[in-house]
Amino acid sequence: MTGLPLLLRDALLADGRRVDVRIHGATIERVEPAGTVDTAGARVVELDGQLLLPAPMEIHAHLDKALSTDAVPNPAGDLFGAVTAWLAYRPSLTREQVERSSRAALDCYLGHGATAVRTHADLGEGIGLRALQAVLAVRDAAAGRCAVQVTAFAAVPLTGEAGAANRALLAEALAAGADGVGACPGLDPDPAGCIAICLDLAARHGVPLDLHIDEWLHPEPCSLELLADAVIATGFPHGVLAGHCVSLGMMDPERAGPLADKVARAGIAVACLPQTNLYLQGRDHDRAVPRGLTALRTLRAAGVTVAAGGDNLQDPFQILGRGDPLETAALLVLAGHDTPETAYDAVSAQARRAAGLPPVAVAPGSPAELLAVRAGSLREALATTTAHRLVVHGGRIVARTTVTRHHPDDHEAQISPAQIGRTA
Repeated sequence: MTGLPLLLRDALLADGRRVDVRIHGATIERVEPAGTVDTAGARVVELDGQLLLPAPMEIHAHLDKALSTDAVPNPAGDLFGAVTAWLAYRPSLTREQVERSSRAALDCYLGHGATAVRTHADLGEGIGLRALQAVLAVRDAAAGRCAVQVTAFAAVPLTGEAGAANRALLAEALAAGADGVGACPGLDPDPAGCIAICLDLAARHGVPLDLHIDEWLHPEPCSLELLADAVIATGFPHGVLAGHCVSLGMMDPERAGPLADKVARAGIAVACLPQTNLYLQGRDHDRAVPRGLTALRTLRAAGVTVAAGGDNLQDPFQILGRGDPLETAALLVLAGHDTPETAYDAVSAQARRAAGLPPVAVAPGSPAELLAVRAGSLREALATTTAHRLVVHGGRIVARTTVTRHHPDDHEAQISPAQIGRTA
């Protein structure tokens, strides 16, 4: 049965059409009006009007930190409280522990529809390469179920004599098979020098750069401009993603606009991370608390690729979260005032573009990366974020969650709860 073409019957598309979708191998072969595609010789799945979408991607995760919040309290609730708590905790972690929690987190993302995930993995004192090795093992084991990219997240400082050990670890991580270079230049004593080191190492290994940029509300230091200048000067060709860029959302338009234009000229993509930054930012404000999001409209107006991701998943940096791109998109609607269409685009098409992956559409010839969700529209899908979903990766069903809700008669003595069953 597994070698048969897959036929998704009677799917609802976001434009309102009801269609049958035939998948052969890893590619969508046909999209025809519902009920018109021959079922012979195919594995048939009846969608009965469920909404069928191009599968989302999680563009910015931390699998190595995920699901640790109960073990790593962050009483302050802010970024530096989380950093302090995590650095104190991570030396106790074994590779096996990281592998277990990373696998569980990846199953959350995949079960909610993310058929591709880019994750950071910590390097540095007290953790060495253990977290990276664990996440690489999870990446390799997930092949065929989910496309995972692993960014080696270097500790700072990277610059100067004090950064020698961290530079060596970063080089070792790339030799071990990391897919990209990451760091937080704004926390280095020499942000420009940190960016230069990262660009040089990424160029020599032919991998993309994915940096944590300006995850604070104050406008200085502005490592985003340093990054744009460096990418323009070097012509770095392997893709650059700037995560967070929170302070850009706090700048006056007279400064934010020209900076966004420079980011566009450099070809840098930006990842907005609403869950973590809504949680961490603005705790020092007692009124009119800033939302902690980057300048979405300004960046898009400049032509920048703007993706969105969930970032942390139940760890000291963000104690909630379900690993659900629909939740991320819903927050863009609520906190970023995006339309449902723009918000979902940020966690799907824009995220894949930022990661250098092929575009996906519910159309013949497209990669068969799909999410079916029980909803009558995209707006409803973001409103309910129901768990009732079917996930297709590489033309195969890789996760399926069904939800059954019972409404007993009034005379029944017991009320049956919603029954949820998942296979992945």
